[in-house]
Amino acid sequence: MYTRRVVLWRVFLFLSLITLLLHSRLLHNFSRMSASTALHTKCRNSAYPLANGLQRVLVPDEYVDWRISWAAYQPISYTDPRVHGKSWADPDIRTSPEITLKFNALDGKIDRTSYMGLYQLNREGLPLNPRGRTGITGRGSLGRWGPNHAADPIVTRWKTNLSGERVFDLASKRFILQFVAIQRGDCGEWAFPGGMVDAGEKCTDSLRREFAEEALNSNESSPEELETLKKLIAEFFVDGTEIYKGYVDDPRNTDNAWMETIAVNFHDETGDRIAKFDLKAGDDAKKVQWMDVGSEINLYANHRDFLELVAKRRNAKW
Repeated sequence: MYTRRVVLWRVFLFLSLITLLLHSRLLHNFSRMSASTALHTKCRNSAYPLANGLQRVLVPDEYVDWRISWAAYQPISYTDPRVHGKSWADPDIRTSPEITLKFNALDGKIDRTSYMGLYQLNREGLPLNPRGRTGITGRGSLGRWGPNHAADPIVTRWKTNLSGERVFDLASKRFILQFVAIQRGDCGEWAFPGGMVDAGEKCTDSLRREFAEEALNSNESSPEELETLKKLIAEFFVDGTEIYKGYVDDPRNTDNAWMETIAVNFHDETGDRIAKFDLKAGDDAKKVQWMDVGSEINLYANHRDFLELVAKRRNAKW
């Protein structure tokens, strides 16, 4: 009788554990789905960034979807003059119809495919933002027509006190995570130290390069210092966890050009490895620091959504 009770109790504990794991996985998948399908807002009904107050055409929620007919829709057209002629930017195919770009495909070294799947083209042959209308056409300040791919490394550690013990949040009954945040030089908002994937560059290389440039100021390092940085980053940026892959609700998005990213979490469980990094703002970043993870935080684009996914995956305070 006693043996049978022990067996039943072990079965109960096992099933309970499986249920908790499945529930956690479902919540994580739901959060990822929400981040990738929510109605975009930061690239709609606001002034276009760094464009002297250029205002987008107002797009009500019910008219965001391209499938909804809207004959009165007359968005303004804008491409930042600083984009023209840059090596990292496409030509203006509206004024140069003889130029053909291969959308939804690998165009030489440029990846014009979308993480969202196939995107539509309008009558002019221009890509249509898969998340709908934004109130402005053209490329804005983005270099590519269609998807502009970025990579966002989310580097985290556990917050500790002076004794080296993890800091526990009584309200949420969870430990507190910290992540490396940079203050963007263009808008002053806090974000991950990420950036664009260069033509022909692997995403894994982009993650390492952007972190080194913006959070460690590698561009100002001596050759010897740069070699040391590369070694440290190569050792740390190995066991990353993909948190998100898809559309970014970026304020620079337009009807014909938009941001997409791969966000990868690199977590230092003990804090020993990341302690070797001397954080120093560089490239496009004004400041860099460790920042506590929590629901009260406000970040650039929808980086906050990605951070929430990390917190839930690590079972940390949110």
